[in-house]
Order: sequence, then C-alpha cells, then structure tokens
Amino acid sequence: MLSLRAGAASAFAALLLAGGLAGLSTPAEAKDPPSCAAISFRPLVPGGPDGEQDAGLYKSRFGKIEVKADVKGGQATNYYMVLNGKKVDGPAAPPKLSESCLKSKHVKVPVIKQSSGACTGSRFRVVVDRSGGKPVAAFFGLQGDDWAYCSATTL
Repeated sequence: MLSLRAGAASAFAALLLAGGLAGLSTPAEAKDPPSCAAISFRPLVPGGPDGEQDAGLYKSRFGKIEVKADVKGGQATNYYMVLNGKKVDGPAAPPKLSESCLKSKHVKVPVIKQSSGACTGSRFRVVVDRSGGKPVAAFFGLQGDDWAYCSATTL
C-alpha cells in the first residue's frame, strides 16, 4: 500500500512540474527596442596584421553591429561601422538625432566631426536613436574627452 501512495505522489508531482514548465515555455512578450541606446567598443591593439580587421561585434534580436578597422603597418588607420552586413559610410554631416538622446549618452551637442576624414579614437560608440520618425544609428570616435562623429545611417 505504501508503494502505491509513493507512486501516486510522484505522478502528482510530475504532473505539477509539467504544468509549471508549460507555463514557463510560453513565449515572452515581445519588447520594443529602447528609444535611445549606446554600444561602446574598444580599439584594436597595435601590431596586428595589415588589412581589414574586426574590432568589435554586438548582436541582439534587433540587429547586428560590427566595428571594423583598416590596418596599415600594424596601426588602425580608419574605423567604420557595419550594420547587418552592410558597411556604413554615411553622410559627412550627421542626420537629425535627438539632443536628449545624445546628451544621455555623453555626446556633446552640437556634434563634433572627425577632422581627418578617417574615423579614429581611443574608444568608439554607436548611438541608436529611435525617438524620431526614422531610427538612426550614428558612429562616434572618442577624441580626447569628446565623441566625434564618424558616420551614420537610418535603420
């Protein structure tokens, strides 16, 4: 009689566990992407091989951001952003970005542009602003204490 009760108890426990796990397996509510986000990247270590090198990767359910660099003589001469597999050269002037978004990500307003035509810096940041009509991803390089604009594109 004892073994029957133990078997019934374990069957009841298995049923409760299965019911609990079934509740966990329901898909999570789809969340919208944040209205303002920033992803930071480090520069390449000097002395790497010449050519195109991967400097960083960020992947989420909203897309993939890569930072790549052109290396000559072991030094990175130009960094650039690749969004979802497409290189972003972007306009010389940044597209419309929310001032509050930029300020919250420590980017000075008005935006400073890279001076040499190539994107360099001691760190790099991609700011994604979805607060306006079209979402924008902007790429910046840290020049001293200020984030300087490199390129941008609409998403």
